Amino acid sequence: MNKAQRCDGVTRRDLIRIGGLSALGLGLGDFFRMQRTIAAETLPTAKAKSCILIWLDGGPTHLETFDPKPDAPAEVRGPLDSIATNIPGVRIGECLERTAKMMDKIAVIRSMTSPLGEHNFGTHYLMTGYKPTPAVEYPTFGATLAQVRTQSGILPPNIAVPKFSKAVSGNGFLPSATRPFSVGGNPEKANFKVRDLDFYQGLDLNRLDRRRNIVNAFDQFSREKDASATSQTDPDLERAYNLIASTSAKEAFNLSDEPQSIRQRYGRTGGNSIGQSCLLARRLVERGVPFVTVNSSGWDSHQDIGLLKERYPTDPNAHIPSLDKALSSLILDLSERGMLDETLVVVMGEFGRTPKINTSGGRDHWPNVFSVALAGGGVQGGQVIGSSNKLAEYPSDRPVTPGDLSATIFTLLGVDPAHLLHTSDGRPVRVAPETATVVSELIG
Repeated sequence: MNKAQRCDGVTRRDLIRIGGLSALGLGLGDFFRMQRTIAAETLPTAKAKSCILIWLDGGPTHLETFDPKPDAPAEVRGPLDSIATNIPGVRIGECLERTAKMMDKIAVIRSMTSPLGEHNFGTHYLMTGYKPTPAVEYPTFGATLAQVRTQSGILPPNIAVPKFSKAVSGNGFLPSATRPFSVGGNPEKANFKVRDLDFYQGLDLNRLDRRRNIVNAFDQFSREKDASATSQTDPDLERAYNLIASTSAKEAFNLSDEPQSIRQRYGRTGGNSIGQSCLLARRLVERGVPFVTVNSSGWDSHQDIGLLKERYPTDPNAHIPSLDKALSSLILDLSERGMLDETLVVVMGEFGRTPKINTSGGRDHWPNVFSVALAGGGVQGGQVIGSSNKLAEYPSDRPVTPGDLSATIFTLLGVDPAHLLHTSDGRPVRVAPETATVVSELIG
């Protein structure tokens, strides 16, 4: 917590302002009402109804993706080339061919910076906007959105495809109902099914309903014995029951409903599931899910950076080509369906990779500067924000912190970065850090 801030969320500067207001006959309640009014007036109208976070777990290399250095020495430039985009003067990695043709719809921040180069710490910082601390685990973006948005429908408000990162719990100090629902399995496989979404042998809806009634009866009995209990039902039980009992919920996960041409466009790789995961994410936001995390693993490239392009000669399914298919198809698909303006797409990992190729031909952890790409949801595309220096070591201008990014994401989703959440012991916590600044260039 900022040293100038009290545990009630009021800063010393605010106290001085309150003192001035008191002299005018205005009290603390008037001050907070004025704050809410000012925040409401200055916050842009939300365009994004939902967000798809493509999480490149392990730390993607910025030099081979969104911030190549074609004029740098070979040990920095690396083995891969760069290509021109449809934005004059902007080049990206050679494997992002399809993405390069739609850069007018994408904004890239090339000056992201963090001091945390360890996977778990970096993941927490990027997914929450807060540096990790032993005092509290902060909720990730999806959990916060699930908490502040009024939900309707059967599908969980926060879904991870195929699974969520093990580095963070997801919900932090928020209720377990906000935790990401991991679909499990591999959307790439023909027999893909969401785990725990079907009945077990010998169990049908009537028997499940009876079991739920028994559990609720025991809960009611416990509440009558303990007048202090406030929970009416088990949210996890209710969510599981509603999913299993709902035909429409099951249909949302049924990728076989999609035309083969669409599935092929997203990418059918046989192993790397990012393409079909992004397609499933589109189906989910189309049905009103506010936040979907597509988790793509294997970006921790300490050895042979060239494997990100091809694992063997003529291989089209390595990580960066697969990302290219998935991202470009997702943006095109959302645009064709009239959903891009209301769906925010974010591509990032926990940090970047070292400017110099190591002795194993790979790149190690490098949080000092890296890139994040965003599209849709009110983002002003066709621009590069900030830059790294000539050797991709540090930001050369417009440094952006994970806290700044979190404030921007929440603003695009119509959530005031100053909105207060509360821990289980009542401590108020802003959804974005007090020191965070919205990246105003992103907001169209």
